[in-house]
Amino acid sequence: MSQLFYLNECSSTNDEISKFLLYEDSDFTTVYTFNQTKGRGQYGNTWSSMAEKNLAYTLAVKAEKFTVSDVMFNYYTAIIISDFLANLAESKVKIKWPNDIILRNKKIAGILIEKKKFNLNNYFIIGAGFNILQETFDKISNAGSLLTLTGRSFDLHNLTAQLNEFLTEKLKFLPSENTILNLFNQNLFRKDEISVFEKDEKRQNGIIRKADEKGELWVELEDDGLQSFYHKEIKLLY
Repeated sequence: MSQLFYLNECSSTNDEISKFLLYEDSDFTTVYTFNQTKGRGQYGNTWSSMAEKNLAYTLAVKAEKFTVSDVMFNYYTAIIISDFLANLAESKVKIKWPNDIILRNKKIAGILIEKKKFNLNNYFIIGAGFNILQETFDKISNAGSLLTLTGRSFDLHNLTAQLNEFLTEKLKFLPSENTILNLFNQNLFRKDEISVFEKDEKRQNGIIRKADEKGELWVELEDDGLQSFYHKEIKLLY
């Protein structure tokens, strides 16, 4: 069973979801808003979103239903979301390790997944922010929206309903961990391309080779050779 709740405004859908889990016993519980005032990104980052232009979305699913590792669950969620957006945009969408979704070299979505316990049940809390109708971004930003990148306008409520149905259906049956890992690497942004990275405040060229089952990224650096990194240990500068 799936439950979908809309809020006119909230500080963070990832925080608000706990209130609904206290009373709901659904396998899938979703909270969304178009006016999130204090969104959180991965590893303490913030997610800033223009009111009534974008979507803040959180889906809670019972963790007991999944036998894959937390890393593979994160990877598969990114794959599902990128597939959904690729269908909407009618264009290829890539996953920028570890949690950004890229359309035509612009970030259109970010994902934050947490694991929490409510009412004796463990949940994966899937939080995602989507740039849908926003038309202007900071000049130095690498962000875009579905509107700016496709020229198409979308009804926010209808898009959310479609997204929720797509995610919940895909999460009912997960493929093997090997399949998930292969799919994630097939969709990895700038894999096997020469890129510029920043490591220890030093810039150098490098090539992303793969993301592994531990959640680490393997990069072959011009000066330092092939190394694995966890998030925040290296920065892709495009």
